[in-house]
Amino acid sequence: MNIYKRRKIINAFMCSATFICATITLLPLISIFIYVLSKGASSLNISFFTHLPRPVGEPGGGMGNAILGTLTLIGLTCLWAIPVGVLSGVYLAEFGNNKFGAVVRFSADLLNGVPSIVIGIFAYILFVVPMKTFSALSGAFALGLIMIPTVMRTTEEILLLVPRTIREAALALGISQFRMTISIVLKTALPGIVTGILLAIARIAGETAPLLFTALGNEFWQRGIMQPIAAMPLQIFAYAISPFDDWHRQAWAASFVLITIIFLMNFISRLVIYLQRKSLKAK
Repeated sequence: MNIYKRRKIINAFMCSATFICATITLLPLISIFIYVLSKGASSLNISFFTHLPRPVGEPGGGMGNAILGTLTLIGLTCLWAIPVGVLSGVYLAEFGNNKFGAVVRFSADLLNGVPSIVIGIFAYILFVVPMKTFSALSGAFALGLIMIPTVMRTTEEILLLVPRTIREAALALGISQFRMTISIVLKTALPGIVTGILLAIARIAGETAPLLFTALGNEFWQRGIMQPIAAMPLQIFAYAISPFDDWHRQAWAASFVLITIIFLMNFISRLVIYLQRKSLKAK
């Protein structure tokens, strides 16, 4: 067997191995999606998305308030966590090659490993106790603490992948470092940064423990961010441990809706990035 044939065999083997590994990676997601759909499809109807939960033991009702509450919590969290995380990542990538940057990196990695229930207790002491009320605001604060380290470290790593020559070329043309970072480096790294943000959102969307100490839950429609708020993870938790079969089906349906929301967010963001790249190429 000559060298060429041996290389072809090795190449075919490695391509097959990578394909099999990629398929194995997809199987858990596909299995979870199909299983959750099969369990919760019977409870998916208009009432599920528009009605409030029924009293204990009474079948029917929906999770309209929990769906709206989850979207509200994600929105409030993103309002403050994304700017803080992205700007922190920019600092670490562009100016963080010093002792303070090392401290920030270590702190972010440490915060990323803190159990979410501990973050919930911290937010409870910092927000709920002084304000004497559970609220959507305290829930968004707790979720933001979980989200920031992921966004920060992802942004830093993606920015470091931008070739140094691009920065040098921009500076050589007389562009200020601030302008170069905002208009060139960030724009080049935008797809990766968006991916990191979506990963962080996917993580916080399913968090339950921090919300038990901060948002608490609510059986009615939300009237303000300074009041307890319903959320799908809280509703899923309450329904899953109940003795009622109808609530179990609704918990599975809510799980499917939660997965679908995350999927749609990823799909829309990818579509926007694709259209943006296409328009840039057209110019």
